[in-house]
Amino acid sequence: MTPIRIILADDHAVLRAGLVALLTAEPDIEVVGEAEEGLECLQKAIDLQPDVILMDINMPGCNGLEALDRIREASPVSRVLILTMHDDLGYLRRVLGSGGAGYVLKQAASEELLTAIRTVHEGGVFLHPHHAQALAEDPELSSEERPASGPLDELRLRYESLSAREAEVFKLITLGHRNSEIAEMMFLSVKTIETYKSRLMSKIGVDNRAALVRLALELGVLS
Repeated sequence: MTPIRIILADDHAVLRAGLVALLTAEPDIEVVGEAEEGLECLQKAIDLQPDVILMDINMPGCNGLEALDRIREASPVSRVLILTMHDDLGYLRRVLGSGGAGYVLKQAASEELLTAIRTVHEGGVFLHPHHAQALAEDPELSSEERPASGPLDELRLRYESLSAREAEVFKLITLGHRNSEIAEMMFLSVKTIETYKSRLMSKIGVDNRAALVRLALELGVLS
């Protein structure tokens, strides 16, 4: 069994040491690198191309949110899981909007963290049920970020009107994959993926990824 290769990025050495002890005790997990701030994490992601990057938000220099986009571009094979003390819906929306694969609080039980790591490694998005519900019911989203208006049954009908290809692209977008990654996974051109993306957004009635993620949560597509 090939272990899940992980980079830990947090500016607290004691916390990193505790995480290393927790993770290395698992037979299917290997910690291949550590970083104290975002730019160091970015460089190690480029060098090591890990499966999962477990990263804090608050770090000196380039913080986790600033580093997320650059890491996703530099190491598209890596899934970024945020581990933070911030139980904040604004941070959560920014993480998902930038292609983050999950959001775990530092006060969470160790079993939840291990589940999150394995979930994102397998291609899923990990959110605590409390966060998933809060995001789906978030009253602070702008009108542009919201899915098309209408009852949930109507939105579900719109989703079910998607072709099999469109539904697959929908799912991969909401899981944080870029157009180029989706094209490679589906053995299609980037232009074709962009066409599917435009078509499915038109059918559902949204024009941005944040709205797609919210709708996917409401419909249970990411559950």
